[in-house]
Amino acid sequence: MAAHPRRDAAGAGHAAGRHPGRVQDRGPPARHGGGVLSPEPAWVEHALWWRVYPLGAVGAFPQPPSGPVAPDEHRLLRLLPWLDHVVRLGAGGVALGPVFAASGHGYDTLDHRRVDPRLGTDEDLERLCAAAHERGLRVQLDGVFNHVGRDHPWVAAALADGPGSEAARRVRHTVGEDGALHLHSFEGHDALVTLDHGSPEVRAEVTDVLRHWLDRGADAWRLDAAYAVPTDFWAAVLPEVRRTHPDAWFEAEVIHGDYAAFVEASTADTLTQYELWKAVWSSLEDANLHELDHALGRHDAFLDTFVPVTFVGNHDTTRIASRVTDARHHPHAVVLLALLGGTPAVYAGDELGLRGVKEDRAGGDDAVRPELPADPADTPGADPAVLALHQELLGLRRRHPWLHRARSRAVSLTNTRYVLEVSADGESLRVALNLDDEPLDAGAGTVLAADPATRERGGPVAPHGWAVLAPEA
Repeated sequence: MAAHPRRDAAGAGHAAGRHPGRVQDRGPPARHGGGVLSPEPAWVEHALWWRVYPLGAVGAFPQPPSGPVAPDEHRLLRLLPWLDHVVRLGAGGVALGPVFAASGHGYDTLDHRRVDPRLGTDEDLERLCAAAHERGLRVQLDGVFNHVGRDHPWVAAALADGPGSEAARRVRHTVGEDGALHLHSFEGHDALVTLDHGSPEVRAEVTDVLRHWLDRGADAWRLDAAYAVPTDFWAAVLPEVRRTHPDAWFEAEVIHGDYAAFVEASTADTLTQYELWKAVWSSLEDANLHELDHALGRHDAFLDTFVPVTFVGNHDTTRIASRVTDARHHPHAVVLLALLGGTPAVYAGDELGLRGVKEDRAGGDDAVRPELPADPADTPGADPAVLALHQELLGLRRRHPWLHRARSRAVSLTNTRYVLEVSADGESLRVALNLDDEPLDAGAGTVLAADPATRERGGPVAPHGWAVLAPEA
């Protein structure tokens, strides 16, 4: 096929074991593709996350039929057996969803300094972090600092003390004609009250909370709804935290907008690559690989200034096995996750082929946030072949850590056939995706991984197959 003229090519694997107290300096800014790449902790080059929603995974939310969950059940420790699963998977870190005291789903925080009683105790979280570190795994925590739950003490104090009070200055509000204080809710959710990020007290509290849990075993933070927080707030808080914890890594949740501008203004290390997530499943579902190619052009531009977090599913989205209706194309999404530049995150259960559809209704997230068994081998609906695929491809990525900053270049492209070269630091691999009923010629090279039919054929990529090749010298 003729070469596609889109663009020129330009650069995680398993996290190296480390002592929890060791501090690694951030590298100096590096130039890539004409841009200046923001420095990040050295360990992130090898980062591969396994992301889990703890409240659902341990059966603490929704409330089980047996009734309220008590702290002495220590349910958070049910994730301990899954740490060995994460190691076998080939990931290098565990990204925990919300674990702090909350009223409901965890994103309605009541106390950022206390583990949710439904999960257990502060000591349980510290034990989980220690067990992860013993296995060479990093730990990321999920911090909700845009808003708090309506039952948060700050909200109660603001309502009690009224307009003009010190307490009221911590939360966003308006004052009605009757002189009463009216709270600002987050995106129309009355149970979530937006903080006032212009408040010095809010800034100081968030800084202290971030440090508090970094001191107790966390290595990184996900900043929930970071897009809703003024970037100058993050620009004041994050550098201050790095002053004492230079090895910490901050991932901002950003869905729409100018990704590069947000990273630069906020000083966050990275953000969630929702554009690429959408392009992956949509291009596979609609057999329109031109959409994916266009998204990769933007993705390469992001890599000039920061390394995005890539994913094909998370706790807020329909699982990839349910989103892409042709099961023959599910592996293609895993191939892209493993081979494209970025810091990949696998959502717990996706590596087992679990299904689940998110719905826009009360309880609509429950299907994608299921309870997990104590033994990963007992997971209902698990597909060993899907797990083996993830292990193979994540292993391939670990052996090529330069993929962290890899750019892509289209070698050939149609709606249903895509051959691209991923390259960085003088290294390259070729990735071939075939959604077509006819074989695909991926060019000469050594096959490093491929679907079973392609391996058996020993020639072109099989119909609806895929392959990863090392080009001939």
